[in-house]
Amino acid sequence: MSGAVIHVVQHLSPGGLEVMALELARAQQALGQETYVLSLEGSLEEALAHWPRLATQKGQLLFMGKRAGLDVTLVPRLIALFRGMRPACVHTHHVGPMLYAGAAARLARVPARLHTEHDAWHLAEPRRRRLVRAARLLMAPVMIADAPHVAEAVAQALGGPLPLVVMNGVDTERLQPGDQASARQALGLPADVQMLGIAARLEHVKGVDVALDALRHLPQQVHLAIAGGGREAGTLRSLSIAHGVEDRVHWLGVLDDMARFYPALDLLVVPSRHEGLPLAPLEAQACGVRVVATRVGGTAAGICPLTGHLVPPEDPEVLAAALRRALNEAGDPRPFVLATASLDAAARACLDLAAPFARCEAARED
Repeated sequence: MSGAVIHVVQHLSPGGLEVMALELARAQQALGQETYVLSLEGSLEEALAHWPRLATQKGQLLFMGKRAGLDVTLVPRLIALFRGMRPACVHTHHVGPMLYAGAAARLARVPARLHTEHDAWHLAEPRRRRLVRAARLLMAPVMIADAPHVAEAVAQALGGPLPLVVMNGVDTERLQPGDQASARQALGLPADVQMLGIAARLEHVKGVDVALDALRHLPQQVHLAIAGGGREAGTLRSLSIAHGVEDRVHWLGVLDDMARFYPALDLLVVPSRHEGLPLAPLEAQACGVRVVATRVGGTAAGICPLTGHLVPPEDPEVLAAALRRALNEAGDPRPFVLATASLDAAARACLDLAAPFARCEAARED
């Protein structure tokens, strides 16, 4: 496809949506497509300071330095950027990017405009629904959802046709089963325990507090390793002390190499209150690690039905019971990911959706 693809996110800080945009850009670049990730907020220097893994893709990164609140200068600046770069496709991820970059892409006459909804729970709020409807009218994109449940919820909330489903994918070449003992040694984790893991932002929506509560219902030899950072880090550390499990919780912070984290685990826990189709369980299962997750959003679509467990959210005792069962089971979830969640397939699917628009524009110019 002649012309670049630009993925647009609100900010480039550690999170599943941001990782997915980066991975799509990396995979599409590997397919020979010029691809960028544009962050509305921040600068390259700020982003690298908070998330060193971005250094491996810094040649693909663009930043707009959006002002706090409503930034009336942003759409004109984006229009100028798009007119200068003449991309074949602008692909937005979440509401802010669709509102700002989507409008700018249409006004700059970018041929292909795609938008992916990564979750739908935020559309329960009437003001947010109105905002997304307005953004969709401004951008007129091809609507994509990252899981069937998200597609159905978006169509119900916004009206109009069902969004196309392009499942999140992970790099199964990079994410491979590994030696548990060496992985734990590299991360400074104890070797002689059963290790649960969480890979998530430390925010209320991710339900880490529920997992800490569940841990106190599990035997002393069961520990929890947490990879991630966020605003609730201090609160959650205090909660682990209040629950008397602080000696069994290992706070690893933001990790650049998640392929080293997952092999250290016996199980991944996804205790979220809301989700779209989260990447962490797909990544863990690609490494051969089984998952216990809450049945929220599109999570069920990403959990191996033969090896995984799904539980209701907000119930630490039910979560603890599921974890206890799962720790006594076995099975390999990697074949499920290989069959259903290929990063290469997701990257190609998005390019295939954009290609007809780019070809029509090229034909008009000829």
